[in-house]
Formats: sequence, C-alpha cells, structure tokens
Amino acid sequence: MEIWKPHVTVAALVERDGRFLLVEEETAEGVRFNQPAGHLEDGESLAAACIREVLEETAYEFVPTALIGVYQWPRPQGDLTYLRFAFTGKVGAHATARRLDDGILRAVWLTLAEIEACRETHRSPLVLQCVQDFLAGRRYPVDLIRHYES
Repeated sequence: MEIWKPHVTVAALVERDGRFLLVEEETAEGVRFNQPAGHLEDGESLAAACIREVLEETAYEFVPTALIGVYQWPRPQGDLTYLRFAFTGKVGAHATARRLDDGILRAVWLTLAEIEACRETHRSPLVLQCVQDFLAGRRYPVDLIRHYES
C-alpha cells in the first residue's frame, strides 16, 4: 500500500514597481507561467528553499520578509496534491551570467493585467491567487514557521 503525502513546495511573490516576477517554464502540459517555485529539499527550511529556488530560476538574490499564505491544491488529474508556502520579500543582485534551472525559459516582470490576460497558461490557479492575496495585504511573519535542525 502506497502512503499518500502532499508535495511540499515554496513560491516567491515578488513585486517591483507594479510588476511581479514570474518564470516561463517548460512543463508536461506545455509552456507555463509560475512564480519562482519548487520543492522543499531534505534538511532545508522553507525560507531557505524559497531563497534557493528564486536564485536557481531567476538568478536574483531573494530575502523572504513575510509569508503570504499556505495553499493546498489537489491537481484536477487526481494524481498529486501540492502544499505551497508562498513568501514575499526583496530581490537583490541579479547574476545575469548565471544559467537558469533546466526547463526555465526566462524570468519576466509582468503587471497584474498581463498576469490575468495569460491565465490559461498559468502552471496552476495558485499563480493568480498568490498575487491577489499579496495585493489584499496578506502578510504573516516568516518566524510563524519554525524550523528545527535534527
């Protein structure tokens, strides 16, 4: 009997001058837009995972300043459930010479209107929901999440 467990992921909701940082990536469903996001790795804190994913997918340094929300999303195919921890924060230096993760075509800065206009190419409904929650002012302290070393 297989043990069910959700896929724990992190995502960064980064806004600068009215634009949001997204990545355009190749997926099994075709080219899609997503926040910089990825899976939690063994031994990693959620905040550290988010810092790493932003760097790997966009070449930007990132410092989480708040948790936007925790999202549980079962894919319509019924095969996976994602548990997403979405952070907001500040981007720093951009390492333009850094190679992006495999499958990432580019990092882009889009307005809310542009994000809404490409909704059919979002990786999941969480892309727009996280932006909406950010714009609604949802912010929780990063230290709400406690990480204990073994």
